[in-house]
Amino acid sequence: MSELLDLLCARSGTVCAVGAGGKKTTLYHLAVLHPGRVGLTCTVPNAHFPCSLGAHVVIAEATELRSHVVEAATAHRLVAFAHPSDKPGRFGGVAPDLVAEIRQAADFDLTLVKCDGARMRWIKAPEAQEPVIPEGSTTVLPVVSAKAFGAPLTESVAHRLSRVEALSGAEYGDILTTEHVARLLTHEDGALKSTGDAAVVPIINMVDNSDLEAQAREAAQVALELTGRFERVVLTSHLQPARLVDVVSR
Repeated sequence: MSELLDLLCARSGTVCAVGAGGKKTTLYHLAVLHPGRVGLTCTVPNAHFPCSLGAHVVIAEATELRSHVVEAATAHRLVAFAHPSDKPGRFGGVAPDLVAEIRQAADFDLTLVKCDGARMRWIKAPEAQEPVIPEGSTTVLPVVSAKAFGAPLTESVAHRLSRVEALSGAEYGDILTTEHVARLLTHEDGALKSTGDAAVVPIINMVDNSDLEAQAREAAQVALELTGRFERVVLTSHLQPARLVDVVSR
C-alpha cells in the first residue's frame, strides 16, 4: 500500500499537486497513507476538507494560522489548514511563503499542497499566475484525467481552454489524443511550469478500465520521449484499493 509514497516521492518534504482530474483525492490518499506527521493545505481556494480524512482542521487568518497549526501538530498526526472564506463550503488559500514557514515551524514529516484549481475538469493548462507553488517544494505532481482521451476539446473537458489549445496543439472541438496530453505534461508552460528544481512525477488518473490504461500508457511513453525532466509517469484509479494501476518508466 505504501509503494505509492515512494513512486510519487512523497515520503518527506513538500509535495504539490497541480493540473486537473484528481489533485485533491490524490493528496488526501497520500495524507492518510503516510505514517508520519502530515500537514495538508492549499495555496488557492479549496473545498472543505472531508471528514473521512480524520484530520484536525485549523482555519484561521494569516496572523494566527502559524501558531494554531504548530499547536495542533503537537497533538495530531494529520493537520489540515487554510484561511476562512466568504464563499460557502470553501476555504481560502494560504500564501506560499506562509506555507513554507508553517511547514518548518510545525516540523511536519510531509506537507501536501494543492496549488491550482481546475473546476472539476479533466485537463488544464496554467495561466500566467498559476500554479502557486511554495518555495522549497520537493515534489510536484502534475495530474491529468485519462477520461480526456477521445473527448472533444471543449469547456466541459478543459480548464483554461485557450491555454490548453496553445500548448497541446489541439483546437476547439478536436478529439484529444494521447499526444495532446503528452504535450501538456511536458511543456515548460504547461505541467512543468514553476516546478523549479523539484522532482516531477506526472499522474494520469481515472485509469478505470483496460482501454484507458492502454491510452494512458501510450501517453506516458510519448511524454517520456519528449522530455528528460521526469523519469516515470504513474497511472492511478480510485477504483483500485491502493490507487496504483501501473508505472511507465524509461
